[in-house]
Amino acid sequence: MPELVALDVPPGPGFVDALRSVWDAGDAALPIDPRLPVAAVGAVLEALRPSRVVDPGGAHPRAGGEPTEVGDALVVPTSGTTGSAKGVVLTHDAVTASALATSARLQVDPDADRWLACLPLAHIGGLAVVTRSLVTGTPCTVLGRFDAAAVEDQARAGATLVALVATALGRADVSGYRAVLLGGAAPPERRDANVITTYGMTETGSGVVYDGRPLDGVDLRIGGDSATGATGEVMIRGPMLLRAYRDGTDPRVSGGWFPTGDAGRLEPDGTLTVFGRIADVIVSGGEKVWPAPVERLLASHPGVGQVAVWKRPDPEWGERVVAWVVPADPASPPGLDELRDMVASAMAPWSAPRELEVVASLPCTPSGKVRRADLV
Repeated sequence: MPELVALDVPPGPGFVDALRSVWDAGDAALPIDPRLPVAAVGAVLEALRPSRVVDPGGAHPRAGGEPTEVGDALVVPTSGTTGSAKGVVLTHDAVTASALATSARLQVDPDADRWLACLPLAHIGGLAVVTRSLVTGTPCTVLGRFDAAAVEDQARAGATLVALVATALGRADVSGYRAVLLGGAAPPERRDANVITTYGMTETGSGVVYDGRPLDGVDLRIGGDSATGATGEVMIRGPMLLRAYRDGTDPRVSGGWFPTGDAGRLEPDGTLTVFGRIADVIVSGGEKVWPAPVERLLASHPGVGQVAVWKRPDPEWGERVVAWVVPADPASPPGLDELRDMVASAMAPWSAPRELEVVASLPCTPSGKVRRADLV
């Protein structure tokens, strides 16, 4: 039976070589985030049960490992924003389907294009850049970490394609790239023409919806209703979906549809609008408020560097909308009244924050998503 091999290897050419070796042997790879402390790495290994660990010192057998199935390529750790560890099993067929669909949408030419991988390789947004390169034969440069100056230098050196999260996009000049895939947290309100917003998750093998339009081979629907205009849970079907979680459970429902846990709407032209996690909805005075659209609007305020919108209990309204803001200038943070006025002039009035917390930073996952449960 094929084995699961943990790759505790720093990002760079060595990681790519190690991944190739695992695949050549017919095994599946489990990328380990080198930024994790020893105890956290131990928890991942215990939960996902690889048979071997490859690190800079070589390969080491591990007791208690369990095999994978023939055709499995990756087991990618994911905890979403909840913190509960899971492992998403992606087959070689799924990895190939994702790479080909992305390359077709971007019209990638392996002779003219070069990928830059600068996001963590233990997360699908960074790892998918490497796997696209391996599947399609498109050259790829792998940085040890995100560095704005290095990202800009790589564009001048010939890199044409890169994947980033919103925080990284705000720190680097990416005008030299032909296409920039933007995932993770909510995108900024204004972005350059070469920036493509993506929607997807580990379970979908990375982004499967680009600027609101599904990739070739990807089907979308809202809940059990395929009609346009309805609001409900976003459902996805396609060849790049996970096979199962590492514990053997398959989250797909009848017909191969994967329920994302996100709320959205399909427009008449087939464009997908995503409002955010269903569990993240704020109910204030009986009215529903989705944090993501409010965050996108507040992020366009010149005094706002970063922003997260979440809730607190309220004796009158049930829940009240709260904005956590990292000011662009700590010496001159925006005030609650101006932020409320900004939201109320563009959205339903109950979407305006009733409370403002000015903070130095926001609690985020490595992919840039805010951990709302940690907002206090």
